[in-house]
Amino acid sequence: MRKKSAWIHTLWIAAVLSLLVAQHPADALAGPFHFGFKKSVGGQLPSINEEGFKDVVMKHGAIFLGDTTKKELYLTFDNGYENGYTAKVLDVLKEKQVPAIFFVTGHYVKDQPELVKRMTAEGHLVGNHSWTHPDMTQISAEQIRTELEKVKEQVNTLTGQQAMTYLRPPRGIFSDNVLAVSKESGYTNVFWSVAYKDWDVNMQKGAGFAYNQVVAQLHPGAVILLHTVSKDNAAALGSIIDEARKQGYEFKSLDQMSVKTYGN
Repeated sequence: MRKKSAWIHTLWIAAVLSLLVAQHPADALAGPFHFGFKKSVGGQLPSINEEGFKDVVMKHGAIFLGDTTKKELYLTFDNGYENGYTAKVLDVLKEKQVPAIFFVTGHYVKDQPELVKRMTAEGHLVGNHSWTHPDMTQISAEQIRTELEKVKEQVNTLTGQQAMTYLRPPRGIFSDNVLAVSKESGYTNVFWSVAYKDWDVNMQKGAGFAYNQVVAQLHPGAVILLHTVSKDNAAALGSIIDEARKQGYEFKSLDQMSVKTYGN
């Protein structure tokens, strides 16, 4: 009896372990994740193959790269708060005739209505960066929808922009659920394939540094993430645009992106 009991117990443990192993991939794909990527070097394509979330990003049609067969670039800016440089950024974009998208928070919409109006008036897209900039993996589906709807409604009231179809999850933190809920709400999540630590206002290193960081990562189909709180970005933006065009790149709006890819 003891041998039979031990044998049954062993089978039971094996069955439980087998079930846990079988479930592990699904659990792993649930998240949460913090977006990261292998940077482009020398014009080679960046990659998210080793980050552990590629299948989730692809599943929900999130943007990481545009058409990598074409020398197209997409400028995106995160606007959580105003630090005095967005007007300069807009001036450069207007002078250079370059489209962009600005992902705004509720704080930004309330604090800087004139700048938000200017964004749309000058032909740029305004995207959703959530109302309060929370970690959306830690709130309910209903709260996610509320965060997004409040931004959309306020931007519509302020600017008349009817559609808001692009979302950048706060801090780049996401999960399968966050992407699913936001997709159901009509959003395409937008990540990036060019970025550097530009958001730290106490670590600005000059326009030359910003220029070198961005230009070194340029590649076909690049989605460029910049933060408008950066003094360096505002100072370097014109030169970055000029150099990119010199290299044969063309700047496009996200609405013009026809193909999404996910690196090598």
